[in-house]
Amino acid sequence: MNAALSDPAFDCDETCVIVLRNAGPVGGPGMPEWGNLPIPRKLLQRGVRDLVRISDARMSGTHYGTCVLHVSPESAVGGPLALVRNGDTIELDVEARALNLLVDDAELARRRAAWSAPAQPYARGYTRLYQQHVTQAHEGCDFDFLAGTAPTPEPAIY
Repeated sequence: MNAALSDPAFDCDETCVIVLRNAGPVGGPGMPEWGNLPIPRKLLQRGVRDLVRISDARMSGTHYGTCVLHVSPESAVGGPLALVRNGDTIELDVEARALNLLVDDAELARRRAAWSAPAQPYARGYTRLYQQHVTQAHEGCDFDFLAGTAPTPEPAIY
């Protein structure tokens, strides 16, 4: 990612949306703080100081700009970012709380049919157990087998 965003030949301008995928709870694994996607160097040199950035990752609260994070379900399990391709139009309407991939349904169906999960290098151990049982961001990133086992009622996640 850093090499691409630093490359003067990186194909982007101030109207582009940068998408980072496979950085959620399963894809990371662990939902690392990779969502602080930098502005491409060539745009910074032209004075661009913000750009829409979208990811299934998370980021520290000390970063800035127009970022949509915790996209869930994540791309590593076939969530919506898994279907995004270079050149697609993405519409962000903050006021309406809407994020739309403007690709027709037939094309999305073709992409979904051709999609396969990324290979996971962990065949066993804690990381494999984690990847098989962690819930998605909108469900709290907890182990599915622990649901309902808290000694006090768990708070609702909205």
